[in-house]
Amino acid sequence: MLSSALLRSSVMALALSFGTTAALAQAQRAPKPFEPEVGQAGKDVVWVPTPQAVVNKMLDLAKLTKDDFLIDLGSGDGRTVITAAKRGAHALGIEYNPDMVELSKRNAQAAGVSSRAQFMKADLFETDFSKATVITMFLLPDINLKLRPKLLALKPGTRIVSNTFMMGEWQADQAANVNKGCDGSWCTALFWIVPAKVSGAYKIPQGELELTQSFQFLKGTLTAGGKTLPVEGKLRGYEIFLWAGEQSLHGRVNGGAIELD
Repeated sequence: MLSSALLRSSVMALALSFGTTAALAQAQRAPKPFEPEVGQAGKDVVWVPTPQAVVNKMLDLAKLTKDDFLIDLGSGDGRTVITAAKRGAHALGIEYNPDMVELSKRNAQAAGVSSRAQFMKADLFETDFSKATVITMFLLPDINLKLRPKLLALKPGTRIVSNTFMMGEWQADQAANVNKGCDGSWCTALFWIVPAKVSGAYKIPQGELELTQSFQFLKGTLTAGGKTLPVEGKLRGYEIFLWAGEQSLHGRVNGGAIELD
């Protein structure tokens, strides 16, 4: 017959054994932290991360400052938003995959920028971008084209930067290839500034100006003293540059008027 001390010892050993087995089983059942895979399917595109060197160049082209509010379309693992936050800006990532959203939040916390880097699960086509001063994106050309009307409707002067992919006939204002720190195919940063809308007729000190507009590019005529000159021009947000014959004109769009220097 077992002594009471030996019995207690056996019961305790058995309890410890059961506890260890249960803990091991629980650990084995615990889900592994989400790890994204390059090429994994998303709602509109597969996920391919923008190389960090390209992220840096994109933000350089946008001349991002602490006063900016950046929205990253399809924010993936959050690297663009986090980099913008490290530069002092406030930034929001729009991402459809909830696992990526949670991963981005953890990455922002680890980087110490959670107060300036926010992420939300949302559809790009149903999200309001109107408060952004900078938009960043790494989407496919057909998605860019679908988004283009919405981007062109943003406040003039809003800066837009895309990794590699264009906007159809809307030519980039600036492009930069990244050779150092980018070995793959996605090594070009493309930059646009949303132009003001100026098609129409204007009376300016130099005469009567008529303009037609194709994105940021302008064509038209300037009539003064019975003579009509062809005009070409370009917009950078509200800023306007015009060339009529030998005249070079510069000014700003102000409401329904063009104010020249």
